Amino acid sequence: MEPLSDGEITLRLSKDTPADPTKEWLRALHFDITLPDSVEAIGFIDIRLGYTLSLVRFGGHFGFNVKSEWRGHHYAGKACKLLRQIAITYGMDVLWINPNNWPSRKTCEWIGATLVEIVDLPPENDQYKEGRSVGTDGFFTERESSGYRKSP
Repeated sequence: MEPLSDGEITLRLSKDTPADPTKEWLRALHFDITLPDSVEAIGFIDIRLGYTLSLVRFGGHFGFNVKSEWRGHHYAGKACKLLRQIAITYGMDVLWINPNNWPSRKTCEWIGATLVEIVDLPPENDQYKEGRSVGTDGFFTERESSGYRKSP
């Protein structure tokens, strides 16, 4: 896959993870976020392709992180916007984003997503079983998840 760029950042595919139906995990495309003239990653973003109830309710379509020294430039939001065409290509008309910390919530709002709801993680959820709060970073102190919805 060719890199995606808006002139300010570039997304370079780093991994294509196949679906794992036994865990209800979808295929995911993982990208390094770089500056256009560099291959050094300043962050990452991934997109999960398709829909499952667990993904919509708890996981979200995107996972992202920007290194601390590069934060404050909306790079995560710009990366989400760059992945819009991939979502459309895979027939995804609504994207769910799990904002597992305040910077992620601000990113969701910056790209124009609408908060739909906050839900408790059920005990059978893999995040709950691993003892995490919400998402991969574990920033919440309660076992809850929230979902932002964005139409591509």
